[in-house]
Amino acid sequence: MAAVIAPTQAAVPAASGLGLALLRTALAAMWISHALLKLLVFTLPGTALFFEAHGIPGGLAYIVFPLEIFGGVALLFGVYARQVALALIPILLGALAVHLPNGWVFTATGGGWEYPMFLIVASLVLWLSGDGAFALRRSEAFVPRAIR
Repeated sequence: MAAVIAPTQAAVPAASGLGLALLRTALAAMWISHALLKLLVFTLPGTALFFEAHGIPGGLAYIVFPLEIFGGVALLFGVYARQVALALIPILLGALAVHLPNGWVFTATGGGWEYPMFLIVASLVLWLSGDGAFALRRSEAFVPRAIR
């Protein structure tokens, strides 16, 4: 039987920093791809109509799009990633509200609510845990004092 060797104290922070960078990159890819979907596939006027059909003011499409693009790029490069992850949660809450009536599974007609809920939780994890490795700009602003 092989002995289990606990990681050294120095290895744990490095590994968690890489894990958070991976989480940050995955969230960035999601935000950028969803923004480009709104622009290139549905078009911004089409996205506005979709929003209106779901009881959301259509003009918000023109606000959500740049927030998703710039937020995704900020996450990708680790520019105030914790704060960006937190600031983008209201958009995810809007998506959750749209998909909530469709049920759990995203393959349901109109898409389910588990994907936006997962992204909310992933964003909260990044906010609570840190920017991760390779972040360009960090800040403790809007981070609960107990976890600083």
